[in-house]
Amino acid sequence: MHALRGVLMAALVLAAVNVRAACTWPAWDHFKQAYISEGGRVIDPSDQRKITTSEGQSYALFFALAANDRAMFDKLLAWTQDNLAQGSLSTHLPAWLWGKKEDDRWAVLDSNSASDGDIWIAWSLLEAGRLWKEPRYTQLGKALLALIAKEEVVTVPELGSMLLPGKVGFAEPTTWRFNPSYLPPQLARYFAQFGAPWSTLRETNLRLLLETAPKGFSPDWVRYQKSNGWQLKGEKTLVSSYDAIRVYLWVGMLNDRDEQKARLLNKLKPMANVTAKNGVVPEKVDVATGQIHGDGPVGFAAALLPFLQDRDAQAVQRQKVADHFPGDDAYYSYVLTLFGQGWDQYRFRFTPRGELQPDWNQECASSS
Repeated sequence: MHALRGVLMAALVLAAVNVRAACTWPAWDHFKQAYISEGGRVIDPSDQRKITTSEGQSYALFFALAANDRAMFDKLLAWTQDNLAQGSLSTHLPAWLWGKKEDDRWAVLDSNSASDGDIWIAWSLLEAGRLWKEPRYTQLGKALLALIAKEEVVTVPELGSMLLPGKVGFAEPTTWRFNPSYLPPQLARYFAQFGAPWSTLRETNLRLLLETAPKGFSPDWVRYQKSNGWQLKGEKTLVSSYDAIRVYLWVGMLNDRDEQKARLLNKLKPMANVTAKNGVVPEKVDVATGQIHGDGPVGFAAALLPFLQDRDAQAVQRQKVADHFPGDDAYYSYVLTLFGQGWDQYRFRFTPRGELQPDWNQECASSS
């Protein structure tokens, strides 16, 4: 009997170890060590002010949720509320930039909001509420989403409801400025369940993505002018680069049953073709002409893993990521890699409704 009990105990211990191993995400664990403070602040070391952005906090919240890392999720959320949102995300949009001031004080450096970070925080809270069965997250997510709709969504003549990049500085009487990477299509689909303005924003966001890429390359930034539409040519060349790389990433991560995916993949196919032909993702592309300039960093290779439909081309970029994994001084490349490689490793997926489908099994579910 004692021998049998010993065998059973050994089997249980081994099973527990295997479950723990299956639930780990080494790249996320290292990101926490290299880029997140003990208090839950995501630090971008490339800036001498050791900055933190609402974007950085929002992405980390997503990764913590995808990794079933509730302890880190709560740390990140608390730091974001306390330092970027004046103590409450239900009443204040987070300031987009925080860091070290010239007088050596740590504080908000720019109080304007950034809707890409706001959107990901709201979605992560709502999904955390659903997956972890925690009403507190759900309530906070709904309140933040309502705040975004009130302060960052505008009605543009001849276009409809649109998400501004931030609360201040992007809307003039007859001209509006947009960033196509700020509202991922799967998140736009998810928010449609909450009614206006989100129920129509999904379609106007699709127009933004389709109509601003004349040669198949999405711009970092673009202006819309009343009566004249999208301003795709002018004094300043429109470039597809460090912002727009996320457009290809979001499109690639769309569920195959999302009716927008095929249209977007087809529209943006020139980026896939250029990457497959040259074996490297371009750093910059002239949106009007399709002319490419330079080679993108390793994060660009990771970002295109979900987007590339050709398996050989995908394998080339997968190897680049493995051979040149981002270091501890490359915040943005590392974030893109967690998204692209994480998806490529089946650590998470998005459902047709834009919900998170994490790779937890029942034994991995958080009990806290």
